[in-house]
Amino acid sequence: MTQRERFRRIMDFQQVDKVPNYELCCWGQTLERWEAEGMPRDLNMNFFEGEPYFGLERRGFVHLNIWVDPQFDYEVIEEDERYIIARYGDGVVTKALKEGTVRGTRPSMDQHISHPVTDRASFEAMKKRYDPRLRTRYPQWFDEWARMWKTRDYPVFLLSNGSFGLYSWLRLWMGTEGISYLFYDDPDLVEEMMDFAVDFLLELVEPALRQVECDAFNYFEDFAGKGGPLISPQIFKKFFLKRYQRINERLNRAGIKYIWLDSDGETWALIPLLIEAGITCHWPLEQASGMDPREVRRQYPGLALAGGIDKRELTRDKKAIETELYAKIPPMLESGGYLPILDHAFPPDISYDNFRYYLEVKEKLLQTG
Repeated sequence: MTQRERFRRIMDFQQVDKVPNYELCCWGQTLERWEAEGMPRDLNMNFFEGEPYFGLERRGFVHLNIWVDPQFDYEVIEEDERYIIARYGDGVVTKALKEGTVRGTRPSMDQHISHPVTDRASFEAMKKRYDPRLRTRYPQWFDEWARMWKTRDYPVFLLSNGSFGLYSWLRLWMGTEGISYLFYDDPDLVEEMMDFAVDFLLELVEPALRQVECDAFNYFEDFAGKGGPLISPQIFKKFFLKRYQRINERLNRAGIKYIWLDSDGETWALIPLLIEAGITCHWPLEQASGMDPREVRRQYPGLALAGGIDKRELTRDKKAIETELYAKIPPMLESGGYLPILDHAFPPDISYDNFRYYLEVKEKLLQTG
């Protein structure tokens, strides 16, 4: 079987000769630690698209410019020895801790100060930065990539990972607090914003859908925290359901069968609605939030899953790593429709030796699963 055939068969709950080996990414601090502990310094470390040195297999992504264009001017508003307050290209102003930043990765999340959309007028201004017909939306040599993908033997996702989501775009524009109030204060404006996002996406990807036979699409949402979703099922039904269905209907007609949704946190209350919306795979199943893949599978046996390997166990000893992997991977592979992946990026408290041992045990289970 080819890598593409294996991926598609896993997503269809069918048997494979070997389960694909994928991972998410690493913190910048993690890479610095691992290099100090012996990892070669000349690796690409793009886990999403594969890293042969570690046996991580290839996935392709149709990288389109889906962001604000033109971007906002970068502006440092305030800075001292510890913090920097700045406006970034997406228009968001954050306060960030400078200490411990490595390779662009901060040791803590930025504090969001303001967002570019506050009312209808500012949204109208923001819309001007989302013209789907800009030539810069597609790579200069996209036609050549499209021809190459016709004979590929690995799966290709439409768009880069972490690029489009209905909730994540609302949050980007208004912030978590702002959009939470707007659902109640001005639902008509929320409807307009969401319809604009859907229209933009569908017009943007139409040329790609005509030229590339993609395998999967991933919504980046992150609409849940440790205590549960940031939106209620009622809000989901009112604002999100029909818009997911509209997008997914077009993707399905283009031959994209596998619709992933990426959200950290505890999403239990939303899973039935995600399935109704056309989501076929949910990930990364954050263990600190109680998203055990075995329990998700028990309750929703037809939903494909990826992730669910507890990153915290990799910070302990080799016995803990073995216990975590043997408890989850064999039964999940037996039930089908599962890709074993860490439940988020590799944090810097995982040693390089433990990372290598994790890969060693995982590879053995993938071969025998």
